[in-house]
Amino acid sequence: MSSPKAKYFNTTGPCDPRLHYMLPPAPRLPEARTLIEMDRYFVLHAPRQTGKTTILDTLASELTAEGDTAALAFSCERAKAAGDDYPAAESLLLDSLREAADLSGWPKKLLPPGAWPQVTPGSRFGAALSAWCRRSPRRVVLFLDEIDALQGNSLVSILSQLRDGHNKRSKGYPFPASMVLCGLRDLRDYKVASGGDPTQFSSASPFNIIADSLRLGDFTAGQIAELYDQHTQKTGQQFTKDAVDRVFELTQGQPWLVNALAHEITSTMQVTGTITTCQVDDAKERLIRARTTHLDALAARLHEPRVKQVIEPIVAGTSPGTDIAFDHAASYVHDLGLIRGTRDMVIANPIYREVLLRVLGDRTERFVRADPHSFVLPDGRFDLARLLEEFVVFWREHGEVLIQQEGYHEAACQIILMAFLHRLVNGGGHLDREYAAGTKRLDVLIRWPHTGPDGERLMQREAMELRVWRASANDPKPEGLAQLDRYLDRLTLTTGVLVIFDRRPEASPWNERGDFEQATTPSGRQVTVLRV
Repeated sequence: MSSPKAKYFNTTGPCDPRLHYMLPPAPRLPEARTLIEMDRYFVLHAPRQTGKTTILDTLASELTAEGDTAALAFSCERAKAAGDDYPAAESLLLDSLREAADLSGWPKKLLPPGAWPQVTPGSRFGAALSAWCRRSPRRVVLFLDEIDALQGNSLVSILSQLRDGHNKRSKGYPFPASMVLCGLRDLRDYKVASGGDPTQFSSASPFNIIADSLRLGDFTAGQIAELYDQHTQKTGQQFTKDAVDRVFELTQGQPWLVNALAHEITSTMQVTGTITTCQVDDAKERLIRARTTHLDALAARLHEPRVKQVIEPIVAGTSPGTDIAFDHAASYVHDLGLIRGTRDMVIANPIYREVLLRVLGDRTERFVRADPHSFVLPDGRFDLARLLEEFVVFWREHGEVLIQQEGYHEAACQIILMAFLHRLVNGGGHLDREYAAGTKRLDVLIRWPHTGPDGERLMQREAMELRVWRASANDPKPEGLAQLDRYLDRLTLTTGVLVIFDRRPEASPWNERGDFEQATTPSGRQVTVLRV
């Protein structure tokens, strides 16, 4: 008898229950079944690699198996090539629909007709759906995946045909009972793309028939434990509770990251014993360094104007915009999965937070020539004082040029120092960064493992806070010391460093910057202040 087929954590494409560890998809979106049973048309949206396609495939299979519905999921991705050529988009969509139906294994009576109606381009997609519903003995439900692929006139044409067919159902016109349009975009973005006013649901848009817009959420800590327990039941290898908690902390439940960390540990690193937080942290570093496809795709978005408009104030700690254009940009960046919400203005999870700064700091890192090993003291600890002195030399030589070259001009100081630290710390230690819009600061924790005199493993921790002195503003030192105090309280550290970048027109010449002083925080801690 052959042994059961091995399973693994999936990081590419839809999940297959025969091959992959996976959570039951339908419970992640219970509202979908209710809306389908009510014959509603609705949007399902979420960032890439969150399980949308897996849920659509599962819903389609379950609904069809129940006997009174023919539910089919198919991708619109091919139609991207059509651009504004809506007749070509119709043909490509109908080809994808027929292919999905042929692969479904359904009896012939449920399949679409052998030939589509020959009607005027711009009506073919709707006429084809109507012809299929006319001959089907069951109600038809459609899931249009990757609907974002449709562009311009093609999108307007398809949405108009769906609206027309939907509205004629009350007069006996055969058309799908329910339809789900699935992609990255929320309802407002479709209304904009199809020519309507996103603030008015009753506006004259080809897309005003939608009952709801559902967003697929991330995993909870409990769901991560449930997913990882499938691996334990299959192989006997356990994840400690601390390891699962660390995965949730690093990913905030983003499904691809949850699977990618587990895959890195179990398949690539081939850890054989119990999986601990140490292996989770190692896997996180490996994923970030490798810049896998998912992370690279997100990073590539950083220089889109709408993305920069939102991410720059988050990194700089400045106040976000308050106009409608910023609200639309924030919704778009949220739909991409880069930020946690449109109110908090924080990066979605610590891994994305790390990736963003590393990507933005790539140019600066190429200028850093210092040897990372030269910052390790004889006792194995990290020489932070020397690093700060070296940064002053670096800033005097390269700072002005790098600021001018940096696309994220308002966040240039933070990006440059982070790149410098990353180049010199990450070989033997770790950097943890915290930043958010409106805070006026960026907090940094350097963690450096070393061996004590008795052979014990120790962790050196050094905290820094970054502030920028901008034009027409007061010296940020008093507020910075108070904020550093609170950061040190949280970390239970007795000292730290406050770095103040002077961006005022009246700042000292570049070759004179780099003053160190000792200061006392409101709670009495002695800290170092560096002004550059």
